[in-house]
Amino acid sequence: MKQKIFVVCDLEENYAFHMAEYIIDKVPSPYTLHLFTKTDELNIFLDKHQVSILLIAQSAMDKLKINSEIPNIFILQETEDEPETNYRCINKYQSPEEIIREISEQITELDIWNNDKKLSKPKSRMIGIYSPVRRCLQTSFALTMGQLLSKEHKVLYLNFECYSGFSQMLHREFQADMMDMIYYFRCAKEKLAMRFPSIVQNINGLDFIPPGQSSIDMQEITGENWSELLDTIDSISDYEYLILDLTDGMNGLFELLSRCYKIYTITKDDGFAMAKMNQYEQILHLNEMNEIFEKTVKCRFPFFKKLPDDLNLMTHGEFAGYVKAIIQEDLYEKQTG
Repeated sequence: MKQKIFVVCDLEENYAFHMAEYIIDKVPSPYTLHLFTKTDELNIFLDKHQVSILLIAQSAMDKLKINSEIPNIFILQETEDEPETNYRCINKYQSPEEIIREISEQITELDIWNNDKKLSKPKSRMIGIYSPVRRCLQTSFALTMGQLLSKEHKVLYLNFECYSGFSQMLHREFQADMMDMIYYFRCAKEKLAMRFPSIVQNINGLDFIPPGQSSIDMQEITGENWSELLDTIDSISDYEYLILDLTDGMNGLFELLSRCYKIYTITKDDGFAMAKMNQYEQILHLNEMNEIFEKTVKCRFPFFKKLPDDLNLMTHGEFAGYVKAIIQEDLYEKQTG
């Protein structure tokens, strides 16, 4: 399922935020909004994504590598003289409502006349992945499930580990991560929706927010904070599934597990693994958290001689076959049954 993308680009940060905020708050539409204030970042984005609408300032357009596949380009005119271009020019210095109204004359899906009616969407389904057993392929399982689901659905993967190793495994340096999400959520909530698209990364079709790099900072986040953040992500995005890769080293573990509609727990047959599972289940029963127990699916895997070294290739190989079978037999059948 391909998302429709609406891009706003302006080198004036305040103007760009103001325009994006208006679109998010006032314009119901089937588009996912992405905001840019630097053309080099936009050029990289355009190389990887198919954009439906581009609203871009005249000064930024001069620095942009034009992508001929963009069907709708609108230029925010910044001077009295209209630029020489084949694209539709709109006076930048008028109200956001008037700008969107001009765009909606050509894009009927931007219904400015019904801006008091927000499009409703089903809540994202949260899938929890958690096991008290260590080195059990939990993150491999979560990433593989996410990449497989993302072939047909819009999925966001969230890793709550203090030491995930994602940056090294993917050979990428992330400019923002989960702690930046927490910062905007706490200190600048009104900007979170606009910053969100620039924080989200992608692995083989699966969106993810880079895990936090500081274990101390991660451990300071309360369960209530995590829960409220997930609600906010759900409200500002159109994800069908949120996959939560949970860990003992976080606050609010049981609170988040209780919010999941399905929980996958990987276990092993050795004595230590079975003892840990028994203790975990006893804690659930003693604290009257039977709902978590009832939503849990236990998974046992055979020994795999080789797993993909590249996180972009988790949908290939024998392990992926096991995960695909779980999705087909458990997730899809029980949703339609």
